[in-house]
Amino acid sequence: MSQLPHVTWLRAFEAAARHSSFAAAADELNLTPAAISQQIKLLETHVGEPLFRRLARGVALTDTGHAYAQPVRKAFSDMQQATNGLFGAKNKRTLHVRASVSYAALVLAPRLSEFLTLYPDIDVRLTTAVWTERDEDEEIDVEIRYGHGDWAEPDIRHLGHRFAEVVCHPDVVSSLGETLTFQTLAAQAIQIIGTESDWDQMAEHFGLTPPAVIGRTKADSSMIALQILAGGSGAAIVSDSFIGPWLKSKALVSPLPYRLPLRRSFFLIAHDAAHKRSDLRLFCDWLSDMHRKHQI
Repeated sequence: MSQLPHVTWLRAFEAAARHSSFAAAADELNLTPAAISQQIKLLETHVGEPLFRRLARGVALTDTGHAYAQPVRKAFSDMQQATNGLFGAKNKRTLHVRASVSYAALVLAPRLSEFLTLYPDIDVRLTTAVWTERDEDEEIDVEIRYGHGDWAEPDIRHLGHRFAEVVCHPDVVSSLGETLTFQTLAAQAIQIIGTESDWDQMAEHFGLTPPAVIGRTKADSSMIALQILAGGSGAAIVSDSFIGPWLKSKALVSPLPYRLPLRRSFFLIAHDAAHKRSDLRLFCDWLSDMHRKHQI
């Protein structure tokens, strides 16, 4: 057979085979069941074999129909992918967003589907680093940076003030019992690199006796510290931006009534003028609104 079947016959066949129904195929293709039936008859005449068995209720593929449906379905799928790949990308925009590994994993990633649902024509490329100092050669559209906000970039948005709490595993609370104090928790601290002074700052802020001993185990990110705590060891002072889900699931607890105001906080930095790119402006506005709405 040198001539391919008409594409409309194949489309009717593929839809009817997928639904096992001429009526459902007609609804999908905005045709009448009679038109679907006629196109499939023309296809069966063309290939010289029946592709469906007509039943009292609905239709069923013949063995030949089953064998034919698979490559036909794949051919339509391949054409759709090729069309999207070659022409759909022109309508897509990609934002490169960079953040610390803890912020990306614990704050942004769990909520990113909200942005992607609101703006399906914008793709997001999310990359992480333990520290948020970026490579000068790296192309970044948006960066979420932790610090004092005293950087040279012209477009910097403050994402709100942060607090931190002492958190630990419930088993640690049980094991300490009546001896649980700020000092006994500090003695088994998991210190997050870059925040080693938090235990002394908390003591000073709340008029507590400075801890005589502070645990020497260190982690290079809040996310790693939280994983250590969840394993049943130690205590740590962690930003409340990160601990919500852990406290809600009761994997960790906050046994002391102290919330330390942090001197540093998160800032959103747009590396291109936000007013020049609608996708960048939409992401920046969404992220700012998310922090306000969830009080992160």
